Amino acid sequence: MKKQLMAALMASSGLMAAAGMSPAFAAAPVPIDNDDIGGVVTSSKGPEAGVWVVAETKDVGTQYIKIAITDDQGRYVIPDLPKAKYKVWVRGYGLSDSKAVDSETGKQINITATLAPSPQAAAQIYPAQYWYALIEPPKASEFPGTGPSGNGISPGMGTQQNWLHHMQENCMFCHQLGTKATRELPDVGNPIEAWDQRLQKARAAGDVTIHNEGAALATTMNNNMTRFGRQRGLKVYADWTDKIAKGAVPEAPPRPAGIERNVVVTVRDYAEGRFTHDMVASDRRNPNVNAGGPMYGLGMLKGYMEILDSKTNKNTAVPIPGIDPPVPHDETARIHHNEMDEKGRVWMAGVYKQGKMPDFCTSESNKYAKYFPAPGKLGTPLPVYDPADKKVHMLHLCGGGNHASFGFDKDSTVYLSSETKTVSWVKSKVWAETRSVEKSHGWCPMVIDTNADGKIEPDRTKWNEDITKPMDPKKDTQFTGFLYGINVGKDDVVYAANYVPYVPSRIVRFEQGANAPETCKTEVYEPPMKDGKYLAYGVRGIEVDADGVAWAAFSSGHVGKFDRSKCKVTNGPTATGQQCPEGWTIYRLPGPTFVGTDVTPNFVYGGNTDFANAMGLGENTLFFPGTNSDSIITFDRKTEKFMEFRVPYPIGFYTRDMHFRVDDPKTGWKGRAIHATYSLPTHWHMEEGEGAFSKIASFQIRPDPLAH
Repeated sequence: MKKQLMAALMASSGLMAAAGMSPAFAAAPVPIDNDDIGGVVTSSKGPEAGVWVVAETKDVGTQYIKIAITDDQGRYVIPDLPKAKYKVWVRGYGLSDSKAVDSETGKQINITATLAPSPQAAAQIYPAQYWYALIEPPKASEFPGTGPSGNGISPGMGTQQNWLHHMQENCMFCHQLGTKATRELPDVGNPIEAWDQRLQKARAAGDVTIHNEGAALATTMNNNMTRFGRQRGLKVYADWTDKIAKGAVPEAPPRPAGIERNVVVTVRDYAEGRFTHDMVASDRRNPNVNAGGPMYGLGMLKGYMEILDSKTNKNTAVPIPGIDPPVPHDETARIHHNEMDEKGRVWMAGVYKQGKMPDFCTSESNKYAKYFPAPGKLGTPLPVYDPADKKVHMLHLCGGGNHASFGFDKDSTVYLSSETKTVSWVKSKVWAETRSVEKSHGWCPMVIDTNADGKIEPDRTKWNEDITKPMDPKKDTQFTGFLYGINVGKDDVVYAANYVPYVPSRIVRFEQGANAPETCKTEVYEPPMKDGKYLAYGVRGIEVDADGVAWAAFSSGHVGKFDRSKCKVTNGPTATGQQCPEGWTIYRLPGPTFVGTDVTPNFVYGGNTDFANAMGLGENTLFFPGTNSDSIITFDRKTEKFMEFRVPYPIGFYTRDMHFRVDDPKTGWKGRAIHATYSLPTHWHMEEGEGAFSKIASFQIRPDPLAH
């Protein structure tokens, strides 16, 4: 009998190994529920800690992926799975992907992990940031550029920071750099010729245009390469990919540790392959809004609002109508960023103009127009989707668009960026009650109190023209600059990102005051300098925490904390950008740096404050999207260090925005999540390749890696 038992055990062990399951049957079962999958991951070295276990299925209405991380004993629990058949497998730094095991919920699956046979094999799953770090930009001593007859660098590249910004912001504007699709070249000519051909063939998902300029993506990418100094830029990128082709590998990222192991990530497909720029799940001010409800994405290149039903995983698309002409579906509607109000209505800021500007925008009977007539000739559409009537209502504004943020005031005012001379807003409750754009819409010019008298001169003919031009210190000064990301603090002070010029860029502080437009006031602040260099540059987005402190997201791979209460100077003739270095603290994102620099090849697009402790890490915790690192990043105020919560599969997680939501406060971590958009205009850059869909990635943070 002993011999028969031993033979049975050996046979069982062989079958498990053949299936990719671990023969470590002596390990104690991991406690799970009927809707979980759990087990232990081991390799020839023993238990594998800090590796990801992936369960995926297409049996629930869409591609559905759920990912958990092993604890220090190699144990894992993938919790709360819909009833379905799953493929379960392991991915981790230092490993090769394991063979997938068929499973169902309620099963114990012990899995054998395989050590990667070489550094090159191990590096295939590293985040793009690590591969991009192998590139060698021109040395700081080579700037400014002297053109084709000199060092090949464009004269427009005045400093190495200008070059590095271009590598980060503009070359990663639509997708990551360092993914397999970008670090490997087609077999065409030499590497420089191959890179040149790659740029000629660039395309965007579902459309040949990108954004409101109507320019082909290939043209945009070719222009970006030319801005480097074309031949020098092509050589830098060709040398990078050639180095990789010859076997160079980046340093290994650290495996998740500590709280990073507590995360559970759910990834779901939606939008039928269309590119979605941003998505919203709840009200930024109150994560209990829209509990358990749909998530709304913006199909920017096709004029759709994309909906993912959180409960059924069903996908639907709502066409955005046109204003001029008033068509049911306007494919040119470049809806860009969305926010949700307290009633669950979705406000969709856009990057397009349409139709003749409404007459009240320039009428003397309108107090805002009388003070400062809205510039331009076309109006700005602002679509608002109301789930109560399931209709898209089109507001035709005098200005604004691009990004939106709701204030905490009684009128639930939504502020809009994108103009160069004004900040505009809509009092959303006034609009909901009256359905009148004229009664709810307002705007102010951006004017700085450069004469330091504590107020803004109401006569606009007496303002200095701009802070970049010679000014009369006895006058106030109008600020002109394109605004991108925007957010509002609990004190209803508005902060926006002015990212041109990219080096250094600025943050803009704006407040209406007691009697807008006469009491509107603007301040501008640049990142500080040290030894002739800016400590950060290329601000894209901005967040305001519960204390009124602004957090700037820089394309230089930094986060800047700006505390205005520390400023010694906020107005006067020197208040044009560099007046408050003491208000700044600059933090560099984790990860490697470009060769020969202290700059990380990553950047954050914006930020989000967890006002209500929805994620369990404490009220007022900051989260940021790690654009080139497959991650969302949170900042620990006590240690002043970052934690990274990665999406390890499919590789290519590229997010611009995220929203906290509490579906059921009684269930603790199970009832709360942060939902992030996951989409590229170039979907085939994702690990799945051609045919990949837009996705939403949802993150939950457990009290420990085995909580279920």
